[in-house]
Amino acid sequence: MNIQPFSRHFRLQKLVLCLVWESFPSSVVLRLCVAILFCFAFFCVEPALADEVAISRFATEGLKGWESKSFKGSTDYTLVQENGRTVLKAHAKSAASGLSKKIAFQPATYRYLKWSWKISNTIAQGNEKSKQGDDYAARVYVVFPGRFFWQMRALNYIWANKLPKGEFVPNAFTSNAMLIAVESGPSKAGQWVAEERDILADFRRVFGEEPHEAGAIAIMTDTDNTGAEATAWYGDIILSTNR
Repeated sequence: MNIQPFSRHFRLQKLVLCLVWESFPSSVVLRLCVAILFCFAFFCVEPALADEVAISRFATEGLKGWESKSFKGSTDYTLVQENGRTVLKAHAKSAASGLSKKIAFQPATYRYLKWSWKISNTIAQGNEKSKQGDDYAARVYVVFPGRFFWQMRALNYIWANKLPKGEFVPNAFTSNAMLIAVESGPSKAGQWVAEERDILADFRRVFGEEPHEAGAIAIMTDTDNTGAEATAWYGDIILSTNR
């Protein structure tokens, strides 16, 4: 809530009540006071905005709300215990299926995406610039649906195989999705890594335009194009209004 504007409304409210009190009989004044107070409460008080929205709470909610989408075969997604917390383990062998969760939000408000992940290995034959090499041990998507396919956009945060960390390229199958290398190579394989991305800044940088409303968050571990095998672990995913 914005405190300063509300304070101005309150001072104005007191002034109006004093003028009304001097001008009308007490019974009429009482009714008017109630009406005025109701109007100020309705129009001037803004609802509080949650600082964070949990996309996943694996420990308490499991995979509730997550939907599976298969492209070729099925990646195996299971909840496991890692260092005293519940995380999602994904294992793919010549397969590609993902999990998505629908959630509508404005990236100008909930602009920070936070998560942690771990991989067993990158894909040796993986290549971010070819269809044959479009496999990744771990991906996290932010999806921006459109009325038509050409209006759809997606930020695809990847643990890259060869693309240097921080760089981005269009997906080999569609330029509507941009691959952003959040991590790269096998040097951190076997380690949990915490990530934070500025969705608004990333969208502007890779698409050169302002984002419309986002509609889903998704994750995927896939090895269908290379026929390789990979395992990844995903921690809880959070949207936040601040860093």
